[in-house]
Amino acid sequence: MFARLLILFYAAMSYAVFLVSFVWALGFVGNHDLLASKTIDIGPPSDPVDAVVINGLLLGLFAIQHSVMARPGFKRVWTRIIPKAAERSTYVLLSSLILLLLFWQWRPMPAPVWHVQGAAAVLLTGVQWLGWVIALSSTYMIDHFDLFGLRQALSAMRGAQPPALPFKTPLLYRLVRHPLMLGFLLAFWATPVMSLGHLLFAALSTGYILVGLWLEERDLVAQFGETYQRYRRRVPMLLPRLIGGRRSADADREVGEVR
Repeated sequence: MFARLLILFYAAMSYAVFLVSFVWALGFVGNHDLLASKTIDIGPPSDPVDAVVINGLLLGLFAIQHSVMARPGFKRVWTRIIPKAAERSTYVLLSSLILLLLFWQWRPMPAPVWHVQGAAAVLLTGVQWLGWVIALSSTYMIDHFDLFGLRQALSAMRGAQPPALPFKTPLLYRLVRHPLMLGFLLAFWATPVMSLGHLLFAALSTGYILVGLWLEERDLVAQFGETYQRYRRRVPMLLPRLIGGRRSADADREVGEVR
């Protein structure tokens, strides 16, 4: 019982760290100094070459951790070392800590690439916030608490195994296979003030997202086989078909995104 309580506490603390990193991400990407004192463009100046190297290394560290720890082979080995019920929470905790490190150590490169004002600025800011809303809401469309390790810890507390997630396509998952990543892309690119540092962040993050989705889809095909293949043929990865997209009853029962 003590071990189960410890896993539940660990999962709750990992989720709390994630919430801190998510709020900082809102302020960091959007340069909202009310949410974060250190943002993508606000901070001590540094040498441009040093900034590119350090920022690239920070983003690379996150990409490696986020991708390697998500692979089934790594998880099979990792859960021989830590309890299976704590595997997802550990993934969330390490991802969040690396994000906090990235935000803390980011070197601003404030030289402007574009700076729009007026109605265009309002529109871009609105799209950015829409991206964050899409990213967060898409986690609830599948299973938010499973995605962040809480459901696994609660099941362990009851001495049970968490049931397998059903294969379904709720809401946005009927339009694109990865609405979570679509939301991030909107949040990263839609900005009225695009600095060199922001452009570097958005470009490298986009490259990582595309590589990460390729790896994830390979795992999904291995896990769900022809069911996911049919879903992939019907539903685009990131850009929804606004006109003339094919639909079927089967498509409404197939899943969009698993870790």
